[in-house]
Amino acid sequence: MTVFKHVQAIVESTQIGEGTRVWAFAHILPGAIIGRDCNICGHVFIENKVSVGDRVTVKCGVQLWDGVHIEDDVFIGPNVTFTNDPFPRSRQHLDRYPDTWVRKGASIGANATILPGVTIGAGAMVGAGSVVTRSVPPFAVVMGNPARLHRYVSAPQSKGALPTPTVAGERPKMMVEGVEVLPVPLIQDLRGNLIARELGQGLPFTPARCFLVFDVPSKEVRGEHAHRQCAQLLVCVQGSVSVVCDDGSQRQEIILDTRTMGLHLPPMVWGTQYKYTKDALLLVFASRPYEPEDYIREYDQFLAERKSYNTRRASLSDAT
Repeated sequence: MTVFKHVQAIVESTQIGEGTRVWAFAHILPGAIIGRDCNICGHVFIENKVSVGDRVTVKCGVQLWDGVHIEDDVFIGPNVTFTNDPFPRSRQHLDRYPDTWVRKGASIGANATILPGVTIGAGAMVGAGSVVTRSVPPFAVVMGNPARLHRYVSAPQSKGALPTPTVAGERPKMMVEGVEVLPVPLIQDLRGNLIARELGQGLPFTPARCFLVFDVPSKEVRGEHAHRQCAQLLVCVQGSVSVVCDDGSQRQEIILDTRTMGLHLPPMVWGTQYKYTKDALLLVFASRPYEPEDYIREYDQFLAERKSYNTRRASLSDAT
C-alpha cells in the first residue's frame, strides 16, 4: 500500500503513512508528520511543526499551523480554522507556538474556529461554526460563540426524580460500575421537614470531610477528575445539577434534582458536574480528607490507571 498524491498536490514531507490520500491543491510542508490511512482533501495547507495521527479526515479548506497536533481517528470539517498566535502581528513570529491538541476520536464541525493552546478532549464534538476559546472536556458536545458545553456524547440521562423502588433494597439500574443512587430519608412534619443521617448508619462510608458547592454559573463545569481512593456521596439539597459518571467503558448522566436522592461515586470513576441551576446547592461527603495526590485530573491518565485497576481486580478474583 502506498501514499496517493494527486498530481496537483504539493507534498514536500516524506513522513506520510501508507494508505494516506492527498488530494488536489493540498500543500504539505517538509516537517509535517502524517499517519496512515488519512484523507487530506483539496485546498488543505499543513505547516512544518504539525503531527497528524492515523485515520484522520481533514476536509477542504483547512489549515493546520505550527503547533497543531491531531491524534488518531479525528474528523475535521470543511473550513475549520486553527490559530496559533494569541496576539498576531504582521511579520512578527513567536519563538515557540502554543500547542493545540485534538485528542483521539474527536470531531470538529464545519467553519469552527479553534483558538491557540486549547485541547479538544477525546471523543468530543465541536458544533459547526463554534468558536472554541478554552479546552473541551472528553466526550463533551460544545457549540456557540464562545463554545459552551451542551451535553455529553453517549451519556444516557437518568432523571433525578427516579421512581421509588417497589421492592426493599431495589435500586435504579446504573450503567457505570460501582455508582449507586441511594435514597435519603425525608421526615415530614407540620413544623417543617427534616433530612438526617447518622455517621456509620445508612451511608456507604464514614465521611472524613464534607463541602458545599454553590453559586456556580450554569455554563461552568466542575469536577472533571477521578479519585484513586476517595469515595464521594453527592446530594443536591437545592436546585439541580447534572453529573456524568465514567468508568472508562460506560458513561451515564444523572440529574440530581431532589434532596431525597444521593449519588455514590466510588474510587476510580471519572466524575463531571455541570448544568448547575443558579440556586443549586451541592452537598458532597468524602470518605477521605483532602489529598492532592489522590486526584487524577487528566482523562488519558485515568484511562491508563483504570485499565491497571481492572487488571489487578481480575487477578485478585482469579486468585480467590
